[in-house]
Amino acid sequence: MAKRDYYEVLGVDKKASAADIKKAYRKIAIKYHPDRQGDKSEAEKKEAEEKFKEAAEAYAVLSDDQKRQQYDQFGFDGPNMGGGFGGFGGAGGFSMDDIFSMFGDVFGGHSGFGGGFGGFGGGSRQQVHRGSDLRLKVRLNLKEVATGVTKKFKVRKDVRCSACSGTGGEGVETCRTCHGSGVVVKQQQSIFGMMQTQSVCPTCGGEGKTIKNKCPKCNGEGVERGEEVVEINIPAGVQDGMVVNAPGKGNVGRRNGVPGDIKVFIEEEPNDTFVRDGRDLIYNLLLDFPTAALGGDVEIPTIEGGKLKLKIEPGTQPGKTLRLRGKGLPSVQGYGYGNGDILVNISVYVPKTLSKDEKKELEKMKGSDNFRADASTKNNFFNKFRSYFN
Repeated sequence: MAKRDYYEVLGVDKKASAADIKKAYRKIAIKYHPDRQGDKSEAEKKEAEEKFKEAAEAYAVLSDDQKRQQYDQFGFDGPNMGGGFGGFGGAGGFSMDDIFSMFGDVFGGHSGFGGGFGGFGGGSRQQVHRGSDLRLKVRLNLKEVATGVTKKFKVRKDVRCSACSGTGGEGVETCRTCHGSGVVVKQQQSIFGMMQTQSVCPTCGGEGKTIKNKCPKCNGEGVERGEEVVEINIPAGVQDGMVVNAPGKGNVGRRNGVPGDIKVFIEEEPNDTFVRDGRDLIYNLLLDFPTAALGGDVEIPTIEGGKLKLKIEPGTQPGKTLRLRGKGLPSVQGYGYGNGDILVNISVYVPKTLSKDEKKELEKMKGSDNFRADASTKNNFFNKFRSYFN
């Protein structure tokens, strides 16, 4: 199924409130829930499964303020889209277990259906434990922002137990409380008839199995505290305040569960040469008076540390902006457009002290019509400025 816009999937406007998004997802989830498919053909059930997952993926992004903001700005090419925002990426990274763990938040902690969450075509759901996420902060200089960079971090986190290799122990058996389903079902009478709800099994924690002989090192959890060096790729073009997601590099889940993610918060170091404005870089060039009047070639620094030649036309005025196209920063992951520009703001240096000879020369120039401040009233900046108020 071709990837569709998340707002289109849920059938809501881009300005929809959180309540509207939740309501839209709830409606679609009920429509395509496995218990609603009845005696439909396998092809129809498969189509319903895809739509069920598609809606869940859309809701996972649009219900999270941070992910929604990045999706609105960058679309599917945002910095957290390594398989989807926050690790969700359709069939590639968004499992039915992810959907079920999110489902209770939308439906008040239970499904409201009789057949359970066993997937399409029946069966039982077993809990897969997901490790918690970690947060890191990284400071980048302008060159690293321009090219992208791989950073290494020594992280203190939950790792697989070295004694039991993450299994939690020996002697695995089917849970006697839930009989391997991972859930317990309760029925109660209501004004609408018999209602059936289900929740995670309290005995096995949703795994559907228990361990007879727990590992003494991890007490059956399958994890222990340790250190690990992780490599995180920071894409080119990131901005201060942006969050880059590194899926699968967080805390390991209990008993060989799914690892969490690492959320990398970007801080951008101030630069002495350039001022950043989105993808553009602003450079303030201070010209000497002869070059501004006569013209000439000057050198402009680049992000990489090199130099670019820039031609100054004779009579260049202070306040003029020259543009070096394509010499700025890339957009994050190449989305939308190419590189930005370097914008060169022109200023002219006026010396504070002059020698006698210099003063004599300037006195001579002062008498020339070309050096009068009102020499060209049509192009005089102050006259133009005054005209706005007349």
